[in-house]
Amino acid sequence: MPSDRYSKFIEALRQHHELYRQSIPLIASENLTSLAVRSMYLTDLGHRYAEGKVGKRFYQGCQYIDVIEDLAIQLTKEIFNAEHANVQPISGVTANIAAFFALTSPADKVVSLSVPCGGHISHDRFSAAGIRGLEVLHYPFDMERLNIDIDETRKLAEKERPKVLVLGSSLFLFPHPVKEIAEIAKEVDAKVIYDGSHVLGLIAGEQFQDPVKEGADVVTASTHKTFFGPQRAVILCRKELAKAIDNAVFPGVVSNHHLNTLAGYVIACMEMLEFGEAYAKQTVRNAKRLAEKLHELGFNVVGEQNGFTESHQVAVDVSEFGGGDPVAKMFERINIILNKNLLPWDDLTRTKNPSGIRIGVQEVTRLGMKEEEMEKLAEIMWDAVNSNKSEDRLKQEVAELKSEFNTIKYAFEETEAYTFFENFLSWPARKPAD
Repeated sequence: MPSDRYSKFIEALRQHHELYRQSIPLIASENLTSLAVRSMYLTDLGHRYAEGKVGKRFYQGCQYIDVIEDLAIQLTKEIFNAEHANVQPISGVTANIAAFFALTSPADKVVSLSVPCGGHISHDRFSAAGIRGLEVLHYPFDMERLNIDIDETRKLAEKERPKVLVLGSSLFLFPHPVKEIAEIAKEVDAKVIYDGSHVLGLIAGEQFQDPVKEGADVVTASTHKTFFGPQRAVILCRKELAKAIDNAVFPGVVSNHHLNTLAGYVIACMEMLEFGEAYAKQTVRNAKRLAEKLHELGFNVVGEQNGFTESHQVAVDVSEFGGGDPVAKMFERINIILNKNLLPWDDLTRTKNPSGIRIGVQEVTRLGMKEEEMEKLAEIMWDAVNSNKSEDRLKQEVAELKSEFNTIKYAFEETEAYTFFENFLSWPARKPAD
């Protein structure tokens, strides 16, 4: 291996870890895993396949893998009180594709939130729903409540007779009206899919709505946003849909389902059972306090009339500061990592520079930050958008705030968050054996 390429590679890895050690990570779809979860990535499971179901594999040598996957299934059903759980999808989008294939046929109609109103791209015609060949209709949206308009949705459903109504979103500030949508679905012989990717950890910690209890037929979710797991996904469903869901997952969209990260998910479930409630409570408290402080300082925080947020997310309209794109890039320069985001009053022509930014506090919460740190963070952000201090000074303040919060909490063993295991990558420098 050419030494200059290898050195460049190692240096990029090292700098990435150092960047996050000195940054405030606020991407709402990211989180940290404990060292115990990460250690599973290095097991021999990462070399193996286990096609099929537990006890019914197409390859030999899976007897212990069966034990691990069965445990993952049982823990998932316990945490979410689900009748059936499939733990094989390797991403949230994969889970959504499987759910669409299980419950619909090409040309069926589905209803989902538009992307500006918070819907995930996989719910729309240009992604997973489009792959299935579905006609996508959008929910009528109440701009005041920042939620689905139930009365208008009933009219839409009665007229269009959709096969599926999709709930859950990417910008997810408040619980969705699952019970009401489930009632509408029954009236038109439709099913309800709830994408809980963003709020899965809050659901597990009993600090958000319970979509299974409230009437969703299928719940899809990635396992790494507010949940403690690696980047993969689960599907929960009613028992009468189990066969359709399982067949849509395998052989539909998954063959090898990344068994090393499945083992990591098992540990994450155990962590969630032990620490999930406390973590979820602090996450929501942090989001609320950050939103309140940003509002007090003068930011146009979305959802004031509803208490700003009930999840891990905060949305801010930064139009007065030039829009989401320049503001997100400015924050990146001072090591506050977040993303630009469409808001309900935007249209898709504003994708490059939408009105808003989206903030997620789930990662900094796992690092131990609480309300006091949210207040300090808000003050830094206000100084940044108003150029009250130089970017060099603000970057220093970010580093100082973060310096006390680089240890993963809510885990069986607290460990350094951004350890770079460079010793595993030193082999090109070693001399070959004689």
